[in-house]
Amino acid sequence: MEYAYSDQTDLQGKRLSMPRQSIAGHAIGIVVLETWYPLLPGNVANATTFHFPVRYKILREATVNRIMSADPDLIDMIIQAGREFQQEGIRAMVGACGYFANYQKIVSQELEIPVFLSSLLQVPMIYHALKPGQQVGMLVANAKAVNSTMLEACGITPDIPIAYLGMEDQPEFRNILEYGGQFHYDRFKAEVVGRAQQLVVENPNIGALLLECSDLPPFAWHIHHAVKLPVLNFISMINWIYHGVVQCVYRGFF
Repeated sequence: MEYAYSDQTDLQGKRLSMPRQSIAGHAIGIVVLETWYPLLPGNVANATTFHFPVRYKILREATVNRIMSADPDLIDMIIQAGREFQQEGIRAMVGACGYFANYQKIVSQELEIPVFLSSLLQVPMIYHALKPGQQVGMLVANAKAVNSTMLEACGITPDIPIAYLGMEDQPEFRNILEYGGQFHYDRFKAEVVGRAQQLVVENPNIGALLLECSDLPPFAWHIHHAVKLPVLNFISMINWIYHGVVQCVYRGFF
């Protein structure tokens, strides 16, 4: 795949061409579930979260329950979205739910662009940055839906020590899981921070936290200051991916 120039000063005197695509300038393509509730800045599905353009595709009738149960009928839908992204010039594809991990292996095999469907892909990197004996803590949407298949698809092998806690029994978070269409901001924030604190208290060897769910990054700052640990999430991953597929020319002096 050949990328075009990003600095227009390099275009002078050059004949330009591109594949058959009618839009340009979107490096990251994000597939999202068909859900409806307030999408705060910091949420993967809120475009103002990012300092660069992103392109979305809604997987119609793809619900939280279907992705958490690894519904195989979603596979073709995700692959088709990825192929459309490729045609549109997207350079990397991302999922907007950690449980897209259920499809990471098969989708990445079918596309020509790199695929990062789940925030959980960061866990091995986080683990290798920690001291021996430390764990990676994971705050997840539903602990009951976590399984070995999705973990291994993200490189989280049995030798990587993890500890995780779910949000599924928290009243405000259930409004998201059950399509309530609303939540109380202060109560939601208190639930998220409280569960993160509980996870760390119950597992004192945790060296860093990973927020699996795309609805949790809006509260990453609050979690970080509450538990005094590094907090990684979908946004940290997407920013990292972007700077890998869109390189800049460094300006300065020495």
